Amino acid sequence: MDQPSTDVIQGTLDMLILKSLSLEPMHGFGVARRIEQISRGVFKVNPGSLMVAFQRMERAGLLNAEWRQTENSRRAKFYSLTRAGTKQLGIETEDWTRRAAAVARLLRAEG
Repeated sequence: MDQPSTDVIQGTLDMLILKSLSLEPMHGFGVARRIEQISRGVFKVNPGSLMVAFQRMERAGLLNAEWRQTENSRRAKFYSLTRAGTKQLGIETEDWTRRAAAVARLLRAEG
């Protein structure tokens, strides 16, 4: 039985965006598609949430953005990580790993 896809877990969207962009600059649709593909369809990203996150992260200095042509010859805003974005990805990855390990320990606990 297939598991239903879900929205991205609260508080992880920025980390998933940063990770997606650490591989190569992409436009918004590319980021959403990458998150869905890598999560094997478990996570779907709401386009509105994605745009708000891009704007917030750009203002915070985590992303650069520039208009370019897509592979379909359409104009789209492509995002890439700044040095601060790369550093933030490391911080968020470490925090997520610590939290996920704690949840795993709680789930394994007896009693």
